[in-house]
Amino acid sequence: MEPVLAELETALGHAFRVPELLLHALTHRSLAREQAAKERPHKSGSDGDGTSGCMAGDNERLEFLGDAVLGLVVAESLFGVHPDWDEGELTRVRSRLVSRLHIAQVAEGIGLGRHLRLSRAEEKGGLRRKSTVLSNTMEAVLGALFLDGGLEPVRAFVRRQILGEAAEQLAEELRSGAALGNYKSALQERLQADRSGTPVYRVKSESGPDHHKQFLVEVRLMMEAGEPGKPLARGTGSTKKLAEQDAAHRALDKLARQKAGQPGEAKEEEAEE
Repeated sequence: MEPVLAELETALGHAFRVPELLLHALTHRSLAREQAAKERPHKSGSDGDGTSGCMAGDNERLEFLGDAVLGLVVAESLFGVHPDWDEGELTRVRSRLVSRLHIAQVAEGIGLGRHLRLSRAEEKGGLRRKSTVLSNTMEAVLGALFLDGGLEPVRAFVRRQILGEAAEQLAEELRSGAALGNYKSALQERLQADRSGTPVYRVKSESGPDHHKQFLVEVRLMMEAGEPGKPLARGTGSTKKLAEQDAAHRALDKLARQKAGQPGEAKEEEAEE
């Protein structure tokens, strides 16, 4: 095993019996095609041990396997740790934990991008830093981890890197009614429960070029039909939906501070008029 990959083994918490599995999991299709073009008509065969056949070409087959193993291990862990959660709660938390965004963040955390094996062209194009490639490679590495050591090293890595504080944070969101990021629904439920009115959203401004838009959205409390009341909060995002979610999130935080008697930011939105 190359010294730099030994660092990755340390991050994964597993020393590979078959190091070629890890190398294969790190091989992007761009490099596999580049190598295949040089080596034709050479073909790799299987020696019947269940590993060599999967090590020909890129890491996409291992990604398929890793995705399935990841879903199983996360579901197993949540099922055991949270016996009071119903199917809907388990499904929503699992969905967030195995999302491409979260898995890409895990990959960044262990420095996986440094070890990705790319073609020269893709190396120059910055593919090493793309979140989709990082999440796909992370799943391929989990597939390799499973083939090399079974479920136990995957379980250990998932508990340590993929669940950890993230699972507790999501659990707290669930308990607080934030609906795992669906802050618009949570805000509407909160206002309905308090009989305060209905939240309405409007775009205050748009900025930036078409490929990098930024929206500023305001959420107001509508007391009567057609009469928007006082502004609750403002939010920003690269799409209107994301900006609305951000505004709702800020409004929930503001209401929580007011209920706790903490200083709020009531004038913040008005000052931006």
